[in-house]
Amino acid sequence: MQIKLTEAQVKGFISAQKDLAAIAGKLQDAGDKPDPALEKELESIATKHGFKSFQELDDVAANVSIVMAGLDPQTGEFTDPQTALKKELADIKADESIPAEEKKQLVEELNEAIATTPPLEHNENIEVVKKHRAEIEAALQ
Repeated sequence: MQIKLTEAQVKGFISAQKDLAAIAGKLQDAGDKPDPALEKELESIATKHGFKSFQELDDVAANVSIVMAGLDPQTGEFTDPQTALKKELADIKADESIPAEEKKQLVEELNEAIATTPPLEHNENIEVVKKHRAEIEAALQ
Protein backbone atom coordinates (compact mmCIF):
# COMPACT_ATOMS: atom_id res chain seq x y z
CA MET A 1 0.00 0.00 0.00
CA GLN A 2 1.51 3.31 -1.04
CA ILE A 3 1.17 6.18 1.40
CA LYS A 4 2.30 9.79 1.45
CA LEU A 5 5.37 9.88 3.70
CA THR A 6 5.93 12.53 6.34
CA GLU A 7 9.26 13.77 7.66
CA ALA A 8 8.44 12.23 11.06
CA GLN A 9 7.71 8.82 9.52
CA VAL A 10 11.00 8.75 7.63
CA LYS A 11 12.94 9.77 10.76
CA GLY A 12 11.07 7.12 12.77
CA PHE A 13 11.88 4.52 10.12
CA ILE A 14 15.58 5.43 10.33
CA SER A 15 15.67 5.33 14.13
CA ALA A 16 13.80 1.99 14.26
CA GLN A 17 16.40 0.19 12.13
CA LYS A 18 18.81 -0.44 15.02
CA ASP A 19 16.07 -2.08 17.12
CA LEU A 20 14.81 -4.08 14.13
CA ALA A 21 18.35 -5.26 13.32
CA ALA A 22 18.67 -6.52 16.91
CA ILE A 23 15.79 -8.96 16.35
CA ALA A 24 16.49 -9.76 12.68
CA GLY A 25 17.57 -13.30 13.55
CA LYS A 26 14.29 -13.97 15.36
CA LEU A 27 12.36 -12.56 12.40
CA GLN A 28 14.17 -14.84 9.96
CA ASP A 29 13.58 -17.89 12.14
CA ALA A 30 9.86 -17.04 12.40
CA GLY A 31 9.41 -16.76 8.64
CA ASP A 32 5.81 -15.81 7.79
CA LYS A 33 4.47 -16.76 11.21
CA PRO A 34 5.95 -14.65 14.03
CA ASP A 35 4.82 -15.84 17.46
CA PRO A 36 2.81 -13.53 19.76
CA ALA A 37 5.91 -12.57 21.78
CA LEU A 38 7.75 -11.50 18.61
CA GLU A 39 4.68 -9.63 17.33
CA LYS A 40 4.53 -7.80 20.67
CA GLU A 41 8.23 -6.91 20.33
CA LEU A 42 7.63 -5.55 16.80
CA GLU A 43 4.65 -3.48 17.97
CA SER A 44 6.76 -2.15 20.85
CA ILE A 45 9.57 -1.10 18.48
CA ALA A 46 7.06 0.61 16.19
CA THR A 47 5.36 2.60 18.96
CA LYS A 48 8.74 3.50 20.53
CA HIS A 49 9.66 5.20 17.24
CA GLY A 50 6.39 7.11 16.81
CA PHE A 51 4.26 4.70 14.79
CA LYS A 52 0.68 3.68 15.60
CA SER A 53 1.52 0.04 14.84
CA PHE A 54 4.09 -2.23 13.27
CA GLN A 55 1.88 -2.28 10.15
CA GLU A 56 2.37 1.49 9.78
CA LEU A 57 6.15 1.10 10.18
CA ASP A 58 6.07 -1.71 7.60
CA ASP A 59 4.09 0.49 5.16
CA VAL A 60 6.60 3.32 5.62
CA ALA A 61 9.47 0.88 5.01
CA ALA A 62 7.85 -0.31 1.77
CA ASN A 63 7.33 3.25 0.54
CA VAL A 64 10.90 4.27 1.42
CA SER A 65 12.11 1.19 -0.49
CA ILE A 66 10.17 2.15 -3.63
CA VAL A 67 11.85 5.56 -3.70
CA MET A 68 15.31 4.24 -2.78
CA ALA A 69 15.07 1.66 -5.59
CA GLY A 70 14.47 4.48 -8.08
CA LEU A 71 17.31 6.76 -6.95
CA ASP A 72 20.43 6.75 -9.12
CA PRO A 73 23.41 6.05 -6.81
CA GLN A 74 25.60 8.59 -8.65
CA THR A 75 23.25 11.45 -9.49
CA GLY A 76 20.51 11.02 -6.89
CA GLU A 77 17.95 11.51 -9.66
CA PHE A 78 14.74 9.50 -9.37
CA THR A 79 13.49 7.20 -12.11
CA ASP A 80 10.21 5.41 -11.47
CA PRO A 81 11.13 1.72 -10.98
CA GLN A 82 8.55 0.65 -13.59
CA THR A 83 10.02 3.08 -16.15
CA ALA A 84 13.52 1.76 -15.41
CA LEU A 85 12.33 -1.84 -15.89
CA LYS A 86 10.70 -0.96 -19.23
CA LYS A 87 13.94 0.66 -20.42
CA GLU A 88 15.92 -2.40 -19.34
CA LEU A 89 13.45 -4.61 -21.23
CA ALA A 90 13.87 -2.54 -24.42
CA ASP A 91 17.67 -2.67 -24.05
CA ILE A 92 17.64 -6.46 -23.65
CA LYS A 93 15.31 -6.96 -26.63
CA ALA A 94 17.65 -4.84 -28.77
CA ASP A 95 20.86 -6.55 -27.57
CA GLU A 96 21.98 -8.99 -30.27
CA SER A 97 24.79 -10.43 -28.11
CA ILE A 98 22.46 -12.17 -25.63
CA PRO A 99 21.80 -15.85 -26.51
CA ALA A 100 18.16 -16.48 -27.49
CA GLU A 101 17.33 -18.78 -24.56
CA GLU A 102 18.84 -16.37 -22.01
CA LYS A 103 17.09 -13.41 -23.68
CA LYS A 104 13.73 -15.23 -23.53
CA GLN A 105 14.17 -15.84 -19.78
CA LEU A 106 15.27 -12.24 -19.09
CA VAL A 107 12.29 -10.88 -21.06
CA GLU A 108 9.89 -13.11 -19.09
CA GLU A 109 11.41 -12.03 -15.75
CA LEU A 110 11.28 -8.35 -16.68
CA ASN A 111 7.69 -8.57 -17.94
CA GLU A 112 6.73 -10.18 -14.62
CA ALA A 113 8.60 -7.47 -12.68
CA ILE A 114 6.87 -4.74 -14.72
CA ALA A 115 3.47 -6.33 -14.07
CA THR A 116 4.07 -6.52 -10.31
CA THR A 117 5.84 -3.17 -9.81
CA PRO A 118 3.39 -0.36 -9.26
CA PRO A 119 4.35 3.16 -10.35
CA LEU A 120 5.08 5.64 -7.56
CA GLU A 121 1.78 7.19 -6.42
CA HIS A 122 3.13 10.02 -4.24
CA ASN A 123 5.87 11.99 -6.00
CA GLU A 124 6.36 14.14 -2.90
CA ASN A 125 7.87 11.04 -1.22
CA ILE A 126 10.93 11.47 -3.47
CA GLU A 127 11.99 14.72 -1.79
CA VAL A 128 11.41 13.45 1.76
CA VAL A 129 13.46 10.31 1.10
CA LYS A 130 16.20 12.16 -0.86
CA LYS A 131 16.59 14.57 2.06
CA HIS A 132 17.39 11.65 4.39
CA ARG A 133 19.04 9.34 1.85
CA ALA A 134 22.46 9.19 3.53
CA GLU A 135 20.89 8.44 6.93
CA ILE A 136 18.64 5.77 5.39
CA GLU A 137 21.58 4.09 3.65
CA ALA A 138 23.65 4.17 6.86
CA ALA A 139 20.75 2.76 8.93
CA LEU A 140 20.22 -0.11 6.49
CA GLN A 141 23.89 -1.20 6.52
